[in-house]
Amino acid sequence: MAFPYKLKWEKGRFNPTSKEPYTLSRSKVERFLECPRCFWMEARYGVGRPDSFPFNLNNAVDELFKKEFDIHRADGKPHPLMEQYKIDAVPFNDPRMEEWRDAMKRGIKVHHEPSNLIFRGGIDDVWVKPDGELYVVDYKATAGKESITLDEEWKDGYKRQVEMYQWLFRNNGFKVSPTAYFVYANGRADKEAFDGKLEFDVTILPYEGDDSWVEGTLDDVKACLVSEDIPAIGVDCTYCPYREHAGKLLLKIHKATKK
Repeated sequence: MAFPYKLKWEKGRFNPTSKEPYTLSRSKVERFLECPRCFWMEARYGVGRPDSFPFNLNNAVDELFKKEFDIHRADGKPHPLMEQYKIDAVPFNDPRMEEWRDAMKRGIKVHHEPSNLIFRGGIDDVWVKPDGELYVVDYKATAGKESITLDEEWKDGYKRQVEMYQWLFRNNGFKVSPTAYFVYANGRADKEAFDGKLEFDVTILPYEGDDSWVEGTLDDVKACLVSEDIPAIGVDCTYCPYREHAGKLLLKIHKATKK
């Protein structure tokens, strides 16, 4: 079924008649994997999902992690956590770090010529081994009583995230280890009182990534973008059924009020 509406192309939307490369963020690729229809509606017609609540505490933990690892980056020395987990590396000291961390505007990017997409993502950190090989690193924060693992199905998105970063760095000419690391802060709720501070246990979890799926996915994304047909709903998407049922109800009400 073709989408019946026409629109004036605006910045940020994909224009199928344009020859210019279209910029695509890591989060938008994840959206495509979750639900091609939600992705297409936003990219082609600017109809995005409702904004989620900001994760301000998680963002604060990220910023503090960055400041802490930056101290050791400047000194060219490993963070004590890296020594604790016997990771033979130091935080990568590169003048482009702040650019790579800017997920909203810059990030690390690759022009994927077969699809004419500029694919980019904003990383948390990169560590470098003595031989120059890089580890992609991502910071995470949570609060729970159980030990932190990567076993839950909903964390598959985290794994894809670092695999996309690995692909981006490899396609920027870097030697990248298949091992990525998650620096996980787990807020403790077993203290006798809050006392105006929240304490965390910090764990480093290794993950063996495989970015072989990224290239083909970019081709699939481009095919979705240029299609004039409405894509299928993602299997687990909760937004599309709501949008569809709400639209039908509103149309029914509108017709009833016109009688």
